[in-house]
Amino acid sequence: MAKPVVVVTRKIPDAGLELLKNRFDVKISKVDRVLSAPELKKLVAGASAILALLTDKIDDGLLTAAGKNLKIVANFAVGFDNVDLAAAKKRKVVVTNTPGVLTEAVAEHTIALLISTARRIVESDKFTRAGRYEGWEPELLLGHELAGKTLGILGLGRIGSRVAEIASRGFGMKVIYYDNGNRNRDLDKAIGAEAVSIRKILTAADVVSLHVPLTRETKHLIGRSELSSMKRTAILINTARGPVVDEKALAQALKKKTIWGAGIDVFEF
Repeated sequence: MAKPVVVVTRKIPDAGLELLKNRFDVKISKVDRVLSAPELKKLVAGASAILALLTDKIDDGLLTAAGKNLKIVANFAVGFDNVDLAAAKKRKVVVTNTPGVLTEAVAEHTIALLISTARRIVESDKFTRAGRYEGWEPELLLGHELAGKTLGILGLGRIGSRVAEIASRGFGMKVIYYDNGNRNRDLDKAIGAEAVSIRKILTAADVVSLHVPLTRETKHLIGRSELSSMKRTAILINTARGPVVDEKALAQALKKKTIWGAGIDVFEF
């Protein structure tokens, strides 16, 4: 009997592939890039399972192209806004994701972006590599201290909570947060965090860090109006989803110095 076909839309680490190859007929994309819609449809034809990346659009057309053998779409990500869940449900195709596996990694990356932005590390590196450094100057590439500053977190899930802990215990930052009206009383007690309104976060925080899923309600959650209400010395960090921020408005805010800086891990376009 032929083994079920598992299509992997882009090469993942070998450890994962070996687990699959022991039991299934594994078909891996031969190109190391995001596939176009026609390429993806051709690749998944006849698949029993699709191991998809967040960059793959799993919509009704793609599921149709896969055919009647398709039983599962396993998303190689925590988020799953790339998958049309209604279309999958209609075909009785199971959709899975990987919650919890990236909590520490994304939280650490958030802190890395925060430090890099506040202390102007990337700018300093480019400045030095360009041969422009001639010696110490009192005001050369001055950054911002984080100790004692206020961190505002939008979205206090696993990652947001971990960022709050690191910032509070590592830098002595005051943490305020908004999580759709919910309170995390354990975190409140542990680090003195405080649940506030979105407006309060935007106007009071020295750093605003985004950790919300992408939904209709959160698209362009941060736009021109929100950026204008932030401190001119404020830093915006986005490790959530690109469209949560209106990129054009952010670009204008940075050019006009409406806010001081931004650390960006994800993009709207």
